[in-house]
Amino acid sequence: MLLRLIVVLIGFASWGQAQQPLAPVATKKPHVFELHGDKISDDYFWLKEKKDPEVIKYLEAENAYTKQLTKDNEKLENQLYKDMLSHIKQTDLGVPYEDHGYWYYSRTQEGKQYPINCRKKGTQEAPEQVILDINELAQGKKFMNVGGMQVCDSGNYLAFLTDTTGFREYFLSIKDLESGKLLEDHTIQVSGLEWAADNRTLFYVTEDAAKRPSKLWRHTVGQPKSADQLIYEEKDELFRVGIGRSHDRKYLYRLSRSSTTTEQAYLPSDDLSQPWKIILPRSEGHEYTADHRNGLFYIVTNSGGATNFKISTVPVGQKDAEYPLSAWKNFLTYNPAVNITRILLLKNFLVISEREKGIPHLRVYSFHAEQAYRISFPEPVYSASLGMNAEFDTDAIQLNYTSLVTPASIYSFDLTTQKRTLLKQMEVPGYKSSEYVSERIEATSHDGTKVPISLVYKKGVKRDGSAPCLLYGYGSYGATIPVGFSPARLAMLDRGVIYAEAHIRGGSDLGRQWYLDGKMLNKKNTFLDFIACADHLVKEKYCSRDRLAIQGGSAGGLLVGATINIRPDLCKVAVLQVPFVDVINTMLDESLPLTIQEFLEWGNPKKSEEYEYMKSYCPYTNLGKKSYPSIIVTTSLNDSQVLFHEPTKYVAKLRTLKTDSNPLIFKCNMNAGHGGASGRYEALKEKAFIDAFVLKQLGIND
Repeated sequence: MLLRLIVVLIGFASWGQAQQPLAPVATKKPHVFELHGDKISDDYFWLKEKKDPEVIKYLEAENAYTKQLTKDNEKLENQLYKDMLSHIKQTDLGVPYEDHGYWYYSRTQEGKQYPINCRKKGTQEAPEQVILDINELAQGKKFMNVGGMQVCDSGNYLAFLTDTTGFREYFLSIKDLESGKLLEDHTIQVSGLEWAADNRTLFYVTEDAAKRPSKLWRHTVGQPKSADQLIYEEKDELFRVGIGRSHDRKYLYRLSRSSTTTEQAYLPSDDLSQPWKIILPRSEGHEYTADHRNGLFYIVTNSGGATNFKISTVPVGQKDAEYPLSAWKNFLTYNPAVNITRILLLKNFLVISEREKGIPHLRVYSFHAEQAYRISFPEPVYSASLGMNAEFDTDAIQLNYTSLVTPASIYSFDLTTQKRTLLKQMEVPGYKSSEYVSERIEATSHDGTKVPISLVYKKGVKRDGSAPCLLYGYGSYGATIPVGFSPARLAMLDRGVIYAEAHIRGGSDLGRQWYLDGKMLNKKNTFLDFIACADHLVKEKYCSRDRLAIQGGSAGGLLVGATINIRPDLCKVAVLQVPFVDVINTMLDESLPLTIQEFLEWGNPKKSEEYEYMKSYCPYTNLGKKSYPSIIVTTSLNDSQVLFHEPTKYVAKLRTLKTDSNPLIFKCNMNAGHGGASGRYEALKEKAFIDAFVLKQLGIND
């Protein structure tokens, strides 16, 4: 029986001055359903069937077409890959950190795809012990990702999670670090783990069929899986459950979290016979996380209207919710202009990670001196964060620092003397920071809101509109775009490209309200902010429209897809990586990963108002008969976060509607997940492929 998929790979059509292969054409198979009085037709609904040979045939045809269409890019692609490699020290050593008498670190070796995890006992001069070589785990596999590693307090056992498909089906393994042997095989679909103080009890979280972390289990090393105890099951499908441990190691934490609400329970790590106790029961809209020091919980909370979060304290209770919210005491004065994102609680100090006016800061509070100070940094625009800090009783911490022109640096910072010592800066062969410029500018959005844009480019680039520019955006989940250095980006910068990051609403770059103003029924602010940033770059002559590329991945792919529907004239080329583009169909299917959990991020289309709003911006729904820019779309067959069929359907539909002759190419990695290729060299090759396409479309051929 002939497949109903029509794929034409021979024959040619006109594109520019060259003859090009004809694109694959997916068969239309009518699928109509009704919602809120609308009749919704989706001719490509059938492409979601991953096991259908016809679907695989279509993906293979798209890959073959892409390979033919980009054949002329191969020389540039190979040169970009070589240039990227030339700026990377392939054999390198990470900065060790101390944990229970061992110094842990990872290292890379030239030619090997994955890091090698090691430790030394007592001092950094001691003999090396390899505890997990991911290259060995990856032998014979097309994909390998280690999703979590935990060594017990005694240092005897290592628990770790591995995914060999890209679908985030993590398998739990336990390794005896004294003998080097793997212990009993355990379980799959694990999303988190934590050791208790007895060094033989491991708590772990498993996912349900929709990949929601929902059950907490207790395992004893040496016992069969059948003996594991179910400790807790999260029944509310809006919530996911996690497991953690206090920094002083005294308590285990169970955290239930939705997009708007949290609930935390605790258990003495050295007395597992006690019942779990809840700090405060969940209450819609109340988000909090707690850590412990000297009999007090220090709680980061948004209670009392603290949109950007404040820090409160409450004694450890002897029963569930012993101390109501009214008993919580403010620890530091709440500053509504400062967004608290994380705390590190030590014996003598509290270190607060926070953001103000889009700039990250680290604030240190001394319990002895009862006063605080901020750690200063030399550049006006940068990223600073807490590093690997496993010890509780210490007066020195590791902190990370980078900027668009400063390679990633790790410092040791003495919290008492405020002296910092550079432990390591990423070595970047052939790089001189003095040859590059970074700056931050602002665009004005549709409602008058000022939106920051971070830029980096090589000195000498002209501000006359002739320079090529790549504008990147994300703007969802409250995620903050880190303003950081990328050695792989230098290949673009050295070809005269201006790289720009748009800090749009939907992220938390300017605080929690910045996020709230770009989600749910405010989502279109995200797209309009991005458009304003692009328009500003053109207006200020950083580039022109025919020299502008826009890029986003996952929810950032939604951003780019919505943007080119609203303003197809905005740019020359659009890059959509693993894009979330079929918003309505995905949010209607509650069996899919993330759908129910994200009703509070995007909305629930079963609610009329939310459906109408989502319909107004959904990239797939709003594709139309018009001229689009050059477009490259990527996906992975085993992606569990944005399933492959979303970008596949998007491309199939767009091919039938676009009225231009600009290239539309689609590449599906048949052996990876949401993050693409798992090995570092293969990941660079994927980047080189995309960058070569972008550069060619912007008129750069070498």
